[in-house]
Amino acid sequence: LVSRKGLSRSLFSATKKWFGGGKVPEKSISELKSTSGLLYPPEAPELQIRKMADLCFLVQHYELAYNCYHTAKKDFLSDQAMLYAAGALEMAAVSAFLQAGAPRPYPAHYMETAIQTYRDVCKNMVLAERCTLLSAEVLKSQGKYSDAATLLIKMTSEDSDLRSALLLEQAAHCFINMRNPMVRKFAFHMILAGHRFSKAGQRRHALRCYCQAMQVYKGKGWSLAEDHINFTIGRQSFTLRQQENAISAFRQILTNDSRQTAIQQGAFLREYLYVYTSATGGSEVGLPQLPLPCINSSATRVYFGHERRLAEGEKQAATHVSLDQEYDQDLAAMWGHLEEQVVAAANRGVLPVNFQPTQCCLNSQTDNTRHPLAVVDEPIIVEVTFRNPLKVSLALSNLSLLWSFTPDGFTSSQKETAGDAITNEKEALAPGMAQKDDIITTEIIPEFHMNPEDTKTARLRLLPRRTGQLDILGVVYNLAAASSGETAQSTEGQQMLDLVVRGRQDLQIRGPRLNQTKEDKMLVRHGPDRRLDPIITPAMPLMEVFFLQFPTALLCGEIRKAYVEFCNVSCVALCGLRVASTHPDFFTFGSQTTMPLTPVSPTSAENCSAYKTLATPPEAQPGSAAFEMLVSAEDFSQPCGVMEIPVEGGVLQPGESTQLPLWLRGPDQEGVHEINFLFYYESGEKGGKISHRVLRHTVFICASRSLSVRASACRSSIPSQENQDDRVSSSMLVFVDVENINTSEAGVREFHIVQVSSSSQRWRLHRCINPAKDKDCKLTSRERAKLCFRAVPCKPHQDAVEKYTFADLNLGNERIISSTTPCGDFFFRCCRTSESQRTDVASARPSTHSRSQGSAPSEDSAADITSIIKKCNELDLHIIIIWKAYVVEDNKQLILEGQLHVALQNIGKEACSLTSKEENQEMVLLKFKSELPPPVPPPPAQLSHLIKTNLRYPETYSHQFVQDSMCVIPVTLSLSNCSSAQVDVLIDLRHKSTSSESVELHSAFTWVGQSQYKLQLQAQEVLRLTLRACFLQAGVYNLNTPRVFARVAEQAAVCESSQQTASPALIIITDA
Repeated sequence: LVSRKGLSRSLFSATKKWFGGGKVPEKSISELKSTSGLLYPPEAPELQIRKMADLCFLVQHYELAYNCYHTAKKDFLSDQAMLYAAGALEMAAVSAFLQAGAPRPYPAHYMETAIQTYRDVCKNMVLAERCTLLSAEVLKSQGKYSDAATLLIKMTSEDSDLRSALLLEQAAHCFINMRNPMVRKFAFHMILAGHRFSKAGQRRHALRCYCQAMQVYKGKGWSLAEDHINFTIGRQSFTLRQQENAISAFRQILTNDSRQTAIQQGAFLREYLYVYTSATGGSEVGLPQLPLPCINSSATRVYFGHERRLAEGEKQAATHVSLDQEYDQDLAAMWGHLEEQVVAAANRGVLPVNFQPTQCCLNSQTDNTRHPLAVVDEPIIVEVTFRNPLKVSLALSNLSLLWSFTPDGFTSSQKETAGDAITNEKEALAPGMAQKDDIITTEIIPEFHMNPEDTKTARLRLLPRRTGQLDILGVVYNLAAASSGETAQSTEGQQMLDLVVRGRQDLQIRGPRLNQTKEDKMLVRHGPDRRLDPIITPAMPLMEVFFLQFPTALLCGEIRKAYVEFCNVSCVALCGLRVASTHPDFFTFGSQTTMPLTPVSPTSAENCSAYKTLATPPEAQPGSAAFEMLVSAEDFSQPCGVMEIPVEGGVLQPGESTQLPLWLRGPDQEGVHEINFLFYYESGEKGGKISHRVLRHTVFICASRSLSVRASACRSSIPSQENQDDRVSSSMLVFVDVENINTSEAGVREFHIVQVSSSSQRWRLHRCINPAKDKDCKLTSRERAKLCFRAVPCKPHQDAVEKYTFADLNLGNERIISSTTPCGDFFFRCCRTSESQRTDVASARPSTHSRSQGSAPSEDSAADITSIIKKCNELDLHIIIIWKAYVVEDNKQLILEGQLHVALQNIGKEACSLTSKEENQEMVLLKFKSELPPPVPPPPAQLSHLIKTNLRYPETYSHQFVQDSMCVIPVTLSLSNCSSAQVDVLIDLRHKSTSSESVELHSAFTWVGQSQYKLQLQAQEVLRLTLRACFLQAGVYNLNTPRVFARVAEQAAVCESSQQTASPALIIITDA
């Protein structure tokens, strides 16, 4: 049948070819379209071949089926039956694919032709879809996912959204299943599929596609794509009544750092508010987590206590600690060191084991591993940092803190037992409800507006009313989109005004990373941060400090009197009031035993001296003799620079205040000085968790130059008239050089040196040599005055208590008692400061005592000589220069007063009131092996101070050389042992000088009698030796020729006395 049909068709075609007159003309498109609807009768041979192919296909004889389909395809194409031809092509391609062993490749072009015929010629999209899906499955089974995706995408069109969505979804799956998955193409086509599903009304399928695409775009930095996907997910979820998913999607839009425009961000915010209000419907069960604004939890600061009060009139309040101050690690360490000092002083010099420095303000840099301690009825201020990431304004209202409280005891009214946690979440859900003010009073901020992309802090307060454990959980507030300034008149505008969401944000602070153990270093672990978990303790005293007439600028050494007011503003008595400072020599409250008779109130202190003064008798001459007073150092001593504040009774009752005088002294160095005070006080009720409290105060003082004082001392060759005892050494000469170095910036016209005082345990000023007649010493700008005084040893006293002798030499009509407050206080404080500095320098040097035990005896002897000579040259005399300055200010003349200190430590060494800046030490090579340097013997210049010599003789002498050719005059040589050791002395009277001048002076003059003397002087002994000088003619002679050698007993070093180089001792011999 097949062969006969083919033969007849071939004969028919040949007849038409030969008798038809040439080539068959091609049919037009319109004719092809018309033939597409061609119908064959059931007995047509073309259909019989097609049926035979279908039967072969059903019995899985795919090769014969393929041949039959191929033959039928040719016949259908010859008859222009395009619908039948497309079906034959489709089945031929499937038969070729299903053939075992694959004798021929899959004819994909058959499928493409069939799809094109179904779509373009037959206009049958259902058959085209079927053929497309079938071809796509065949291509996917062969791993040709790219061709399958291309085939599916070609079938998308605008006429059917559902069909296009289905094909796009399948194409997306082809992209993700490739050998190298094309993830972004998958996500993109899933979004396109979701969009077409949404247009087709298939919301569930649209939501599924968008959620799958979100898995690809999430966290990749494609913020705009994420915003679009989240927005669509939110809307679709809201339409499908999936409220939680909708709120979560809109929260993601607002949380991320969006790059959208301000208008778009505003739309997103309104959508979120609308979705949330619609989802809750006004019946809120709990507080939701709000996405806006962002909270920087680590930047949260917590302040315990009342905020600092500002100045009240002339009163200046203590600065203390506030949230307006930036945290400084170095300053915190300095305050901690001061607190250690004052706590140790309050506990008899021992720091408690459980001591922890007070931290009033906690932040990310402080130690937050322990629970902070708060006090009942004292506020807790939490500073929260908000950040608005959007380009639209936010309006927050009813902003407050969320907390959980565990009380200590049982309260019958509330029916609460100890340990039950109390929270304010229910009250925070509805701000109109009654708050739990009997437990903790929560402050509510009514309005809190945030500008676009603004960072703003809010200070929220809690006032605890009971003791227990408080946990600050987070913040609660109403969130709304701020109006743009235009009044919304429409109903939509009125609806947007009602879009307010009340929610919360938790404050979750992560502690510092642990790095102690090996496991901590291998893993990422963080320690606790308990700054938001304070323990509420019982009531404690609270003190406020105010300063009156406190200056901001002083002259160097200027003494100024101010007043301090201490107020107890709590309901508990306070005691143990102390103060420590970084500059203990800057101020003093005075000592109880030496308090001066000065006014105790500021109103009566005008034009009154801060010193205690006495009028000198009219018959007394200025500088004639010093006034002396013995003072014990214990009257002024304060341990470790910590001062006890002399409050009457030692206790401040609740609501009580007291006012005390405070003397200030300008720093010795010019410039701006930062001076810190730490006030310490305790509760009258002992046994609390808080043992003490502190109050900080910082002042800045600008010091300008006043006077510069230089002083030096040397031994006097003339003995003092009052000390005629042989066992007492002679006096000292003290030279004081005072210069006015003020630059007249402060309006100072002139300085007057009104008094020079001394303080020492060994020496005292006795008399003023220069100036002798002037009552006052005036110094204008850049002028210098030279003063000279005689100093004598202090009178011995039998008391075992260490006492200082104060000697006053007044140069005016008034005498200032230097041994009382404030002069004595500042003297002892400056001495203690200089001694501590010298001690620090000495301790920094390497000690050699432990390494010198095996040294030679000669080294020990050299060290002994050095120590003896050092003690011989020690003076330890402190000079106090008291001055007054006349200043013109606001057409008024003011009198300023002050004092400068100079410490004379050694004889012959100049001391200055201004400490010179230490030069940088040169770098020394590091030695790993310690080498003990040999002790250096002292130079002869220092050894020469062991013995002091003095010659006594008549200045002029008349002799009749005619009667007696030799003139013999007795000369007394005084030898003073200045050391505290036994000294061997050798006196040689032979002339050894060879200079021409000496030969001329010594001619016709010689010493007669014994030419050498060997003596031994005990410690501090004075010995007088009578010598005889013989002159042969009249003239002027120098008697200072005896050479005196000295050495410490049982030592080998011998030195010559320095008196050989002193001024010549001239005697005039006349012929009668």
